[in-house]
Amino acid sequence: MSKPTVAIIGRPNVGKSTFFNYIVGGRISIVEDIAGVTRDRIYADASWRDCEFTVIDTGGIEPETEDVILSQMRTQANIAMQIADVIIFITDIKQGITSSDKEIANMLRKTKKPVILVCNKADNIGKIPEETYEFYNLGMGTPYPVSSTNGLGIGDVLDAIYNELPKESNNLEEEVIKVAVIGKPNVGKSSLINKILGENRVIVSDIAGTTRDAIDTFFENDFGRFVFIDTAGIRRKSKVTESIEKFSIMRTMLAIERSDICLLMIDATQGVTEQDTKIAGEAHEAGKGIIIVVNKWDALEKETGTLEKYKKEIYQKLSYLTYAPIIFISAKTGQRVDKLFSLIKTVTNQNAMRIATAPLNDVINKAIAIVQPPTDKGKRLKIFYATQASTKPPTFVIFVNDKSLFHFSYERYLVNQIRNSFGLNGTPIRIIIREKTKL
Repeated sequence: MSKPTVAIIGRPNVGKSTFFNYIVGGRISIVEDIAGVTRDRIYADASWRDCEFTVIDTGGIEPETEDVILSQMRTQANIAMQIADVIIFITDIKQGITSSDKEIANMLRKTKKPVILVCNKADNIGKIPEETYEFYNLGMGTPYPVSSTNGLGIGDVLDAIYNELPKESNNLEEEVIKVAVIGKPNVGKSSLINKILGENRVIVSDIAGTTRDAIDTFFENDFGRFVFIDTAGIRRKSKVTESIEKFSIMRTMLAIERSDICLLMIDATQGVTEQDTKIAGEAHEAGKGIIIVVNKWDALEKETGTLEKYKKEIYQKLSYLTYAPIIFISAKTGQRVDKLFSLIKTVTNQNAMRIATAPLNDVINKAIAIVQPPTDKGKRLKIFYATQASTKPPTFVIFVNDKSLFHFSYERYLVNQIRNSFGLNGTPIRIIIREKTKL
């Protein structure tokens, strides 16, 4: 990515996510007074003095821990430090220097990167708090006292970031396809992204619900430029008890909204569940391109015709998604994962397809000739013409004499005729019915 990168590092619960949210101008990272809420690397863009940069929020670093999740959080923070141009080291001014702070400072010195030391939770900044001077002992340069909650002192930190950022940047804006990976917990969403990237970018464990935030990952190959959004699995509402989980569901919905394509992941060993249908419905209603990705295909015992039978069962349970292509993969072994990119490109193009008015109306007129529009109490529906209003998803406006005569079954028939003629695979189609005004 052409934008310089700033990583926020520190031990758990020192206010890294609050600081992150303040400088990127939105509540992107989950903020709760519980250590370890932010587990993965969270990306967002920020700007200061006309300089744009990408900010990475990381899970807290516990230098000495046997805990599986905490040790993986430490690994994620290490990766963030490696790719960063500038590192923000957040400490807690109220707690003073801890042994963990000293260990982290030693880690940061080894990176040879510019480090800006921030003393958070300094809520009364008129003059420099006396507690700040203790932090000179970390040997990380001048400490900046701030209050992330109240926004005090952050301008000085942003100036320091600006002074350290590399200024040469070639912003070659090329279309980036945003791909949201959605599905219920523990279906293999993070494993798929890790397999694509070839690095442990997203925390993977056997604990359902490990990914709590929606996490953006940039990736580029011969097929183009992509941002993969790994989302927290959506649990059944009855199981959503923690406020953190509620935030995660909201984050998943937002991830769907800002994506171009959704990869709906289904566990081959479980088949389509009620939960899957609800998640799929969210993507369908949002008008996103959809690819159904059946994961753990390697774990299923197969016989002749298993694949076609499985496809049929999926389309029966997700009857409104018969337009979505299905691919069978194994995120664990990498089986067919490389075929995802060409499919993503195809569905992206279909979702953005624009059809000229003349050929569109040729198809509509032929459809009318084959199956006459419905009648009600002796009055017949008349279709005058159609035109495409927008893309993503392809949206068509059909002008008629009476909207009340346009039955849903006839709309579905016309949609099928449009698909038969123009493809539009992997994308929903929206129809808007308007009555032609009389002059």
